[in-house]
Amino acid sequence: MFLSDVDIMKGVHNGQIVIKPFLEEQLQLASYDVTLGNEFEVVDRHQIEASDPARQIFPVTRTLTVPDGGEFVLHPGENVLGKQREFVGVDNEHLILLSGKSSLARIGLVVHNTAMLFNPGHKFYPTFELVNSSNIPIILRPGMRIAQLLFARLSSPTSKSYEDIGRYDAGNSNHFAEPRKT
Repeated sequence: MFLSDVDIMKGVHNGQIVIKPFLEEQLQLASYDVTLGNEFEVVDRHQIEASDPARQIFPVTRTLTVPDGGEFVLHPGENVLGKQREFVGVDNEHLILLSGKSSLARIGLVVHNTAMLFNPGHKFYPTFELVNSSNIPIILRPGMRIAQLLFARLSSPTSKSYEDIGRYDAGNSNHFAEPRKT
């Protein structure tokens, strides 16, 4: 069952749902709008002939940091990773689904290729799989609302916690870290 705004707010207040920072103006009727962070992982496509996952051959990437107020130009056909600004997570009785914003999809922006499910018990800064499927560049700005999270309650709690199964994105070791105090 998907949660309404009322249930999302209750979940945040009782600790079942983590959203840091939580801004009530980003709470929608049945979702929560999330924003783009400052980091982008880009591929230097001239450094590799082809990716070959079966042989563990992947392109070399580098991280670009765009300051607040700056912009990142996503060119047609380009695929980059972008960080979410909000730290999110749920307990073992809920899961999160990532969905794009229809206004951005209409201009050709895809925010996830496959990774739309965030498992119960997972707490982290999600990574967007940003693709420009349009034929013109798209300007991305840190802090812009880029996607929405939907929350669902499971029929029963999971048998193990997410940390127990030992899965995380090796390229993002801060997935289980709490946000830094400012």
